[in-house]
Amino acid sequence: MVEQDTIKLLRECDAGIKMGVASIDDVYRYVTSHKMRNFLNASKDEHDKLDKELQELLGDYHDEGKEPNPMAKGMSWLKTNIKLGMDNSDKTIADLMTDGCDMGVKSLNKYLNQYEAADEKSKDICKKLIKIEEKLRSQMQEFL
Repeated sequence: MVEQDTIKLLRECDAGIKMGVASIDDVYRYVTSHKMRNFLNASKDEHDKLDKELQELLGDYHDEGKEPNPMAKGMSWLKTNIKLGMDNSDKTIADLMTDGCDMGVKSLNKYLNQYEAADEKSKDICKKLIKIEEKLRSQMQEFL
């Protein structure tokens, strides 16, 4: 049970990291604020650093991870492009990123509770990812 929960939690974190990075990539070219660009770059770097740690653990379990849900990814892309098509301001970007971070934090906490038998390393990765998402959400508040 521990190994199954561990792998499942790691997979969800993998999908979450990929979704977070894709979201940053989707909005980045529209950002005008230098400060917001720095926040997004730093968050992407943190995601990438955590991803390296995550991939190593997945490798230990001989697992390839998980791609984000295609429906969730498609809906996110659609929402982003519709909103930015109407108003591509930093305020809109902050709104989109805040919503994305909120959804990520909610999902990750759900998986952390669902896969409670996962090992501590996996739980720590999940908690680190939650902190990255919470930090970016907090940073976006000044642009709302």
